[in-house]
Parts: sequence; C-alpha cells; structure tokens
Amino acid sequence: MTVRVAVAGASGYAGGELLRLLASHPGAEVGALTAHSSAGRRLGSVQPQLAEFAERLLLDTSADSLRGHDVVFLALPHGQSGSLAAELDPGTLVVDCGADFRLRDPAAWERFYGSPHAGTWPYGLPELPGARAELKETSRIAVPGCYPTAATLALFPAHAAALVEPEAVIVAASGTSGAGRSPAPHLLGSEVMGSMSPYGVGGGHRHTPELVQNLSLAAGEHVTVSFTPTLAPMPRGILATCSARLRPGVACREDEVREVFEAAYADEPFVRLLPPGQWPSTAAVLGSNSAQVQIAVDPDARRLICVSAVDNLTKGTAGGAVQSMNIALGLPERLGLPTNGVAP
Repeated sequence: MTVRVAVAGASGYAGGELLRLLASHPGAEVGALTAHSSAGRRLGSVQPQLAEFAERLLLDTSADSLRGHDVVFLALPHGQSGSLAAELDPGTLVVDCGADFRLRDPAAWERFYGSPHAGTWPYGLPELPGARAELKETSRIAVPGCYPTAATLALFPAHAAALVEPEAVIVAASGTSGAGRSPAPHLLGSEVMGSMSPYGVGGGHRHTPELVQNLSLAAGEHVTVSFTPTLAPMPRGILATCSARLRPGVACREDEVREVFEAAYADEPFVRLLPPGQWPSTAAVLGSNSAQVQIAVDPDARRLICVSAVDNLTKGTAGGAVQSMNIALGLPERLGLPTNGVAP
C-alpha cells in the first residue's frame, strides 16, 4: 500500500522532520510541499539536510496545492490549520501538527490561544488508553504538543491506576527547536549557549490545558497541573521531571509502582521503561521516535517521581504524526519510524 502525502509548512522544523521520516517510509510517496514566506524557493535552500527533496519547489500553502493527496500533514503555526482543513476533502487523512484541534474545551482554547476554537479531533498519542481505537476510525488527527507527549507518557500510568492524587508538578527542559524556526532575540546562539531559563511560569504556557486534559482523562477525574517549562542550550530534546503525591493507603514500594508501569508499556513499541538505576537522557533518544521513562518513589515526601526523555521533533511532533498516520491507514505502526537514537 502506497499513499501520496503532502506536507504544508515544509520549510519549518516540524515540516523538515516529517520529510526526513517520510523519505524512509516505504508506504509514502511525497507529493506537494508548501510554505508561506519561502514559497517559490527550492526546498534545499531552507532544508539543506534533505538531499532527496532538495530540488523540489515550495508551493504556496493553499487548499488547491494540497488537494489530490491521500494524506496531508499540516505543520503550520497555531491558529492556521482550522480554516485550511475545512477546505480539504473529508476523505483525505489530515494530520495537524499544530494545536488547533487538540483541546476539547473551547474556553481553554480561547483563554490560552486568543482565537475561536476550531473544534476537536482524535488525539494522536497512541499510547493513551483508547487512543488507537479512535485513530483507526478517523480521517482527522490532532498531534499532541511536545511537552504533553513527554509528560503524559511519564505520568499517565500512575493516574490511570489511581496510585497518586489528582495533581502533578511538571518541570521540563526543551531544546530551542521547540520554539519553531521564526527568528527571535532570546533564541540567538549568544543568548542560549551556556544558559538555562524558565518561561511561561505560573501556569501561563499553552501546553498546560493539554496536560490537564490528558491526565484528567487517564485519571477519570480532574487533575490539577503545575507546569514550568525551561529553555535548555541544545537544539532538540525534552527532559520532563514530573511528580505527584501518592494516595493515602498506597505503599511507598517502588517495585509495586514499577509493576504498574511495566504493564502499561509492555506492548508499546516506542516507550521504554528503563531498568532500575538508569535514567532517561535526551541524547539517547535523539532522532528517534522513542521515549525513555524512569520512576522513583520518595518515601519521605510520599511522592512519585517520573522522568521521561523524547526528541521534541520526532516522538514529540513528526514521529508521533507518522505513527498516528500508520494506525489510521491500517499500516504497521512502526513503519518508517526509527527506534534507535543517534550518538554521540
């Protein structure tokens, strides 16, 4: 089975990562590549690492450019996918890497994004309970945010098993590519090198309502989330350190907690619960669709600590998008997706 695929936003980081993965996908034939400000240029002038597509001309991002494909990936800035998706054929599989269709609560969208809510699509994090069944029955997919991918994979088994109270504290460090490719003074090399800094402090980051949504669905009750993102001096990767208080009556035995996580991830091809004593690192998952997870119990604080690492551009965006596409099309889930990282 071969499907014809278009990528809107091919000049950006997420679009470039999609093309890197699709180039090795035996079931995908890459068709139209579109951009906004880079339209009319060769792809190789903005994505020189993509030698296979270097001579392709970037078209203007429009419904006309994207029609006639089996799959359309939207790697566009937040707020730009809704109107474009509405113009595409209902039978086309549309996979949105932006935030437009992730949230179920219109009020939460309007509060954090400041525009009308475009709607809600099935959520492209296959590891969540029930997600694969939804993905198999849809032609529209909302890919999770990179921080929610890392933190949800770290925490949701504990909430689903009612091991912890309905709260979570999440501190996560991301590489600079998580901010996208648009130039900004605080992302200059001279500003980032040798420095870490927080942002979106005090519940202000746009991924907060998505984290609340994911963990609340897993727990079956509302979960409060305190989320603090930080910018790390590296191009890509996320390390999420998450914790939640153990419920009264839950023993502070790490081996019992580990059994819950082992069961949750036993059949997951892209999530690895590391052996005791080994901790996740962003270097180990670089360029892969893999997530590393580790847990520990702090008996004095009665808190469960869960740490995860993902590549924000692969498992955190483009890899998750291709994984969800595979499921929706009935293809093998691992097709075209690397599980091994790149080192050193």
